[in-house]
Amino acid sequence: MDRSSGVLLHPTSLPGRYGIGEFGEYAYSFIDFLSATGQKLWQVLPLGPTGYGDSPYQCFSAFAGNPLLISLDILVRENALSPAELVNVPVFPTERVDYGAVIEFKNRVLRQSFGWYQQHATAQQLSDFRVFCERNADWLDDYALFMALKDAHGGKVWNTWERDIARHEPWAVARWRTALSEEVDTYRYLQFQFFNQWDALKAYAHGKGIRIIGDIPIFVANDSADVWSHREQFYFDANLNPTFIAGVPPDYFSATGQRWGNPLYRWDVMQQQDFAWWIERCRSAFNLYDMVRIDHFRGFEAYWEVPASEPTAIVGRWVKAPGHDLFRAIERALGKLPIIAEDLGIITPEVEALRDAFGFPGMRVLQFAFVADTKSTYLPHNYIPNCVAYSGTHDNNTTLGWFENLDAATRAQVLRYTGTSGSEPNWDMIRLLMGSVASIIVVTLQDLMSLGEPARMNLPGSQGGNWSWRYTPAMLSAGIAERLKEMTATYGR
Repeated sequence: MDRSSGVLLHPTSLPGRYGIGEFGEYAYSFIDFLSATGQKLWQVLPLGPTGYGDSPYQCFSAFAGNPLLISLDILVRENALSPAELVNVPVFPTERVDYGAVIEFKNRVLRQSFGWYQQHATAQQLSDFRVFCERNADWLDDYALFMALKDAHGGKVWNTWERDIARHEPWAVARWRTALSEEVDTYRYLQFQFFNQWDALKAYAHGKGIRIIGDIPIFVANDSADVWSHREQFYFDANLNPTFIAGVPPDYFSATGQRWGNPLYRWDVMQQQDFAWWIERCRSAFNLYDMVRIDHFRGFEAYWEVPASEPTAIVGRWVKAPGHDLFRAIERALGKLPIIAEDLGIITPEVEALRDAFGFPGMRVLQFAFVADTKSTYLPHNYIPNCVAYSGTHDNNTTLGWFENLDAATRAQVLRYTGTSGSEPNWDMIRLLMGSVASIIVVTLQDLMSLGEPARMNLPGSQGGNWSWRYTPAMLSAGIAERLKEMTATYGR
C-alpha cells in the first residue's frame, strides 16, 4: 500500500485490428504509457472466458482465461499460427467490440492455431504444453470438457444436457472425454497460450515497475464449469435448477435491485471441506495478479438471497456468511492476502469489522461523494490512508458523463468543493484524488481522455451494449501523458 496511482482499463478495450484488445503490441504500449507517466498500477476486470452478455463477471470458469485476449500476432511470431490466417482479416469497428463478429473470427483462427501448433511445435514446446496440462489438471480437465460439451450441445446450458453428463457422473465424464478428445485438447491448448502470453505481459509490467490489480467476482456463473463440476457446493434442486440466486436489493443503480442470477454457495458444505475450492481460487488469482479486488465483499458477511422463481431482486433476505472463517482458512494456506475489499453499497458495522479484521483496504468512489452534507466517507477530506480511491468504476458513468447529468444543486456542490468553474470536471476530480491521503488512487482511462457517456463500460441492470468500449492509438495523446505525469509527481504518487 505504498502511495501510488494507476489506471483502470480492461484489456478488451485496447486497440488493434482484430476487433478486440489482446495481449499484444498495444498492451505492451499501454504499460509503457503507465511507466512514462509515473503510474505504478494497472487495474483490470476479471480475465475469464465470458459467456452470455459478454460480461467478465459471468464467466464459464473462475480459473480459466479468456481466449479472445490471445494475441494472434504473437502466435504467428512464435510459429503457433500460419501467417496466411491473418491475410484477410475482417474490418472491425475501432471504438467498440462487436462480440458476435469477433467471436466467430477469433474462434476459427484459434482452432487453426492448434492444428498448426501440433504440426510445427518443437519438442520443447510440446513438452511445455504437456507440463502445463499436468500442473493445471485440477481445473483444466473439467473446464476443457465443459467447453467441448457446450459445443457438442449447441451452446446450451449444462443442466439441459443428457442426465448422466449433466450430473457429472464419473463414467459419463470418462466416456465424453474420450469421444471429444480433440475438442478437449483444443480448449486445453488455448489456456496454455493464454497463460503464456499473460505471464509474459505481467513480467514486462513488473520490469517497468507496474503492479497489476485483478478482480474476483464473489459469485460464479450458473453456466460454468465450476458449478457443473461442483454442484454439491451450490443450491440446486433435483431437476438441476438453482433454488436460490444472488443479487442485491434496490440500490443506487436500480429501483428493483439487481437480480444477478448466480447460484448461491452452500457455505456449510464448503466449510466442511475447509474452503478448499476458495483456497484454490485465490491461489489461482494471486498467480495472475499482484493484488486482487474482491467484488461485492459485503457478501462474505451477509448476502442477499433471492428465490430463483422471483423476476426481480426486490423479494429476498439477508443471510449470514462465514467470512471470518473463510479468510482465516485462506490466510493459513496462502499467507497475508493482497486483497482490496469492494465495500460499496449497503455496508453494516459487521461488514466493516470483517474488512478491518484482515486489514483489507476498502474503496472510495468520488462520484458517490456529493450528497447533502460534508460527512460522506467518499469525500476526499474524509479518506483514510488504508483505502483505494476511484474517480469511478466500470459500473459508473464516465466522470464527464456523470457531471453533465447532475441536477443543478449537486453540480453547484461539486464546483464549490473543487473550487473550479467545471470546465474540466474529470481532471478536477482526478486532482482531488491525487492530493488525498488514500494510499492508492485509480482513475479510468476514459476520464483521462475526457470522454463522455458513450464511453461508459457498463450500465448495471441493462441488457446489451455493455463491455464494448475501446480506444484508438491516437486517443492516448502526448498531452494526456504529460498532464498525468506532472500531476502524479506533484502529489507524490
